[in-house]
Amino acid sequence: MDLITNIKQMQDLAMKLKGEGKTIGLVPTMGYLHEGHLSLAVRARQENGIVVMSNFVNPLQFGPQEDFATYPRDLDRDNKLAEGAGVDYVFAPSGEEMYPEGYSTYVEVKGGATEKMCGRSRPGHFLGVTTVVLKLFLITQPSRVYFGQKDAQQAIVIRKMVTDLNLPLEIVTCPIVRERDGLALSSRNTYLSPEERRNALALPHALAAGRQLIQQGERNPVRVREEILRVLESSPGIRVDYVEVVDGRTLEEQPVLQGPVLLAAAVFVGKTRLIDNIDLEVVPCTAVC
Repeated sequence: MDLITNIKQMQDLAMKLKGEGKTIGLVPTMGYLHEGHLSLAVRARQENGIVVMSNFVNPLQFGPQEDFATYPRDLDRDNKLAEGAGVDYVFAPSGEEMYPEGYSTYVEVKGGATEKMCGRSRPGHFLGVTTVVLKLFLITQPSRVYFGQKDAQQAIVIRKMVTDLNLPLEIVTCPIVRERDGLALSSRNTYLSPEERRNALALPHALAAGRQLIQQGERNPVRVREEILRVLESSPGIRVDYVEVVDGRTLEEQPVLQGPVLLAAAVFVGKTRLIDNIDLEVVPCTAVC
């Protein structure tokens, strides 16, 4: 596995590989890898001739009071894990390499999915995401790009950008990888104290309660949302940011749940913000009621 930090070197290599007829699978990350990231690399290895993993903590997607400065970083550790997962190249540019002095170009997906959930809670977040992701696409020239379902809203926004700009690549969303007790893997889990780690289990438990209600025949999204909130608000150490029960493709509200549905929530456990979701296919009520 090779480490590349220079944009031109990465871009020249990607163009050469594509010219040789090789498909490139890109796994965008902000580093501090866990099994969720590595599962994306394994999937990319199965489906592409070349696997590139980006490792870049993108300052544009962090707000002024967020954790950019303290976000965990360990490039040597990450490189060993990436190599073990079959990655061919790690692209790890510096902030100055990606955004040199005078940089002033941004890419925005307006309205729709960018104004809900994390977009509402973190103004400017998705502007930073779409800007850096488009730059990574242009630098690494992927045929397929791999995202985790935990970042479902991000994948929906990026898929919209790809469609609108006619980018010749495929967005692949892979299942959430969880710890044995159900907590979704996240680099931010390292911030949690032992007590906070126990309290954080309320998040997957609440979403599971919402799913169970749907499986029992409930099709009113308001009632499902209320059940998720009930579990979260009765749990110690949890402060709710948002809970949404929406269309799994567009994040639009549904009057009656059917088809792809996303149960999504963000909470603060202490100072740590965690997100999680469950996606499911809901059959019409007449088929089960």
